[in-house]
This record gives sequence, structure tokens and C-alpha cells, in this order.
Amino acid sequence: MEDRMNRTDVSFSTFKEHKREEREYWSKASVEEKMKTITYLRECFYGPQATTGRLQRLYKFIKR
Repeated sequence: MEDRMNRTDVSFSTFKEHKREEREYWSKASVEEKMKTITYLRECFYGPQATTGRLQRLYKFIKR
């Protein structure tokens, strides 16, 4: 069975440890890698038009 999980690569940790490791990873990541991830997440949530189109302008008027 080729679809089985390789259990030698599995590790367990607490939520605090995971959060710390994730923070360390992103603090060391390059700007390019961070931008690629942001672009990927925008496309996942809002579709490809979110990254290929222009930003939407929104004006809000406040009465004084």
C-alpha cells in the first residue's frame, strides 16, 4: 500500500511550541516568500481576479 503515512516523520507538540516555531519560520522567511504566500492565500479566498485585477477604491463620506 503506497498511500500509507510515513510515521517516522510525524511529530507532536503543544500549541505554544507550534506557534513559536511558526513565528520563527515567518520571521526568517524572505520578503519574496511572504509575498508569494499572501498572493496564494488571496487567490484561495477571493479567486484569481483578486490578484490580477486592480484594487477597488472605496470612498466613505462622514457628516460633521
